[in-house]
Amino acid sequence: LCRQGSGMANQHYCLRWNNYQSNMTSVFHHLLRTEAFVDVTLACNNHSLKAHKVVLSACSSYFQKILLDNPSQHPTIIMPQDVCFNDLKFIIEFVYRGEIDVSQTELQSLLKTADQLKIKGLCEVPEG
Repeated sequence: LCRQGSGMANQHYCLRWNNYQSNMTSVFHHLLRTEAFVDVTLACNNHSLKAHKVVLSACSSYFQKILLDNPSQHPTIIMPQDVCFNDLKFIIEFVYRGEIDVSQTELQSLLKTADQLKIKGLCEVPEG
């Protein structure tokens, strides 16, 4: 708790949640695992994953554009043919948890897919 200003009428307080980032990461991961409030389906090579539009949009300009251009309550996004389902699973885990563990043999394919989907934190994405 931080107090700013002088005099009773001008006092402002900064309220800070010390564990905010770790709590939000934990909550988002739980929401993904339990599929609570999911509102988008990603279809990839005869498999599918459920996710949250707000998380995908925040982490990828690719998904943000698709979701803005095609407003729907629960859309299904069909992934490009060259996107591997395993890479997509890793990417979804990354955007919800902020980290993933991958083997060296999976890394090149994953980074290529992340670049294609413009995933922040896994590829160079221009600001703005």
